[in-house]
Amino acid sequence: MVNTIFYKIISPVFPSNFLTFHTLNKYVLKAKKFYQQLYFQVIIAIIAGILLGKFYPEVGKKMKPLGDGFIKLVKMIIAPVIFITLTLGIAHMTDLKKVGRIAVKAMIYFFTFSTLALIIGLIVGNLLHPGSGLNIDPASLSGNVSQYQQKAHDTTLTGFMMNIIPETLFSPLVGDNILQVLLVAILMGVALVLTKEKSQKVTDFLQDLATPIFKIVHMLMKLAPIGAFGAMAFTIGKYGLASVLNLIFLVGTFYITSALFVVLVLGAVALYNGFNIFKLMYYLKEELLLVLGTSSSESALPGIMEKLEKAGCSKAIVGLVVPTGYSFNLDGTNIYMTLASLFIAQALNIDLSLEKQLMLLLVAMLSSKGAAGVTGAGFVTLAATLAVVPEIPIAGMTLILGIDKFMSECRALTNVIGNSVATVVVANWEKQLDKGQLQYALAHPNEVEKKLEV
Repeated sequence: MVNTIFYKIISPVFPSNFLTFHTLNKYVLKAKKFYQQLYFQVIIAIIAGILLGKFYPEVGKKMKPLGDGFIKLVKMIIAPVIFITLTLGIAHMTDLKKVGRIAVKAMIYFFTFSTLALIIGLIVGNLLHPGSGLNIDPASLSGNVSQYQQKAHDTTLTGFMMNIIPETLFSPLVGDNILQVLLVAILMGVALVLTKEKSQKVTDFLQDLATPIFKIVHMLMKLAPIGAFGAMAFTIGKYGLASVLNLIFLVGTFYITSALFVVLVLGAVALYNGFNIFKLMYYLKEELLLVLGTSSSESALPGIMEKLEKAGCSKAIVGLVVPTGYSFNLDGTNIYMTLASLFIAQALNIDLSLEKQLMLLLVAMLSSKGAAGVTGAGFVTLAATLAVVPEIPIAGMTLILGIDKFMSECRALTNVIGNSVATVVVANWEKQLDKGQLQYALAHPNEVEKKLEV
């Protein structure tokens, strides 16, 4: 009786194949206990990792392979997920002009909000002066930041563009360069459209291959609590909670600024496009907690893509916008770059004029794109930015080297939320968003989660 009434209420809103009595019975009769939910398990794992790292730091540091191993497992599946999702998304489109239009709109969005994030970081740094009062002598600085300097030096615009081109057509599928995977997927999708009559079997094969690929994703996600536990235990065990206290104001400023950016800026964008930012974050709670535990936005990429598609965004939009955003839409990283740059300057009593700050902003706009996909991208982009602003010595990065790990979680979280919002917005602009399905998914996230596991 309850099932029948519930089905009659929601059936006008959703496609007939979205919910059936069979799946509805699963939702009503086989609801998971709270302790069986992945997000709850990840929370417990993070808390356990913090406690182990705090009270048994040597043991905590030995847990590093658990976190690293989980991230490697997820990276293993990222290339196939992006390739299949984007290739099929383009292959199912009859108008190739739409692909170009989607890409242009996505880039306009990325550059607009990435620049806005940089500006907000500058404004907050000038208002709160988190580095003032430290009065550190630049000559007293020590610490090894040479690895970041070298990576920043190697990252040129020409090198970046050439790095997008893979060695072979299939080599990106066994690598970890997202931009190369995107290039090959776009070329393959376009080729399938142009040879549709003769290549239908290839499209069907990829469609069938998608099912076991995403099943592997679900299997790997079962290990998320172990990965989160290992990563958090290592972080606290190695750096300790006390290492944050002397620079707590900078960490707090960065977290509050990022939170305000998400709530006010991205929240306003979401509201304008007809959805609630808080509901979207709750819908993606498993993925966001995974990012928090592992400090890696890549660990959540497969889940984000699948959930956004189930929330009504077209396959082509998800396949193009999400992976591209991981390289070009780094809101959290951009806030960090300008805020950290001003912190270092203020701590060393270096007065930056408005002209120098604008120069810093312009350099950061370019360097944040140039180091896309580089390990430790947040620190690398900061090194690349400071290298072009001679007033601030790169050695000043040692001031925040010890606490950078504690800010990486916030960077990754803000980046992931920003990319998720961007995907829904671009899908809405392109009229490739099922708004009814989106509202249902945001209102009933647990039911969508169960549907993904069926």
